[in-house]
Amino acid sequence: MKKYESIFILDIRKVEDEGVAFTNEITSYIESLGGKMVSVEAMGRLQFSYEIKKRKAGIYYDYVFELDEAKVIELKQKYRLDERVLRNMVLVYDRPEKISGKVKDLKDIAPQAQETADKAE
Repeated sequence: MKKYESIFILDIRKVEDEGVAFTNEITSYIESLGGKMVSVEAMGRLQFSYEIKKRKAGIYYDYVFELDEAKVIELKQKYRLDERVLRNMVLVYDRPEKISGKVKDLKDIAPQAQETADKAE
């Protein structure tokens, strides 16, 4: 199973409890597909820079979960037409912890590259 991150923007007028019921629903749905919810972050109400479906604000949620690749399509299709959801996006979860080792290696290489460039001049 791969780890995914999903951002949902919920419609303020269609969600009564700041998205708590929606969070419980999506958690149980992911678990029914054989996945596991890793973390849920309620990012709160935020104003949009432009209107989405005639709304000026929405409730943002960030979900991190583990799920089979084939099941992610089912998740997207289920919430694509849900009227409580204004926007959603599912991405492969790839945080900088994995990349930071590569950055350190590049920092070590940079002085060596500078020395080589100075010798060439």
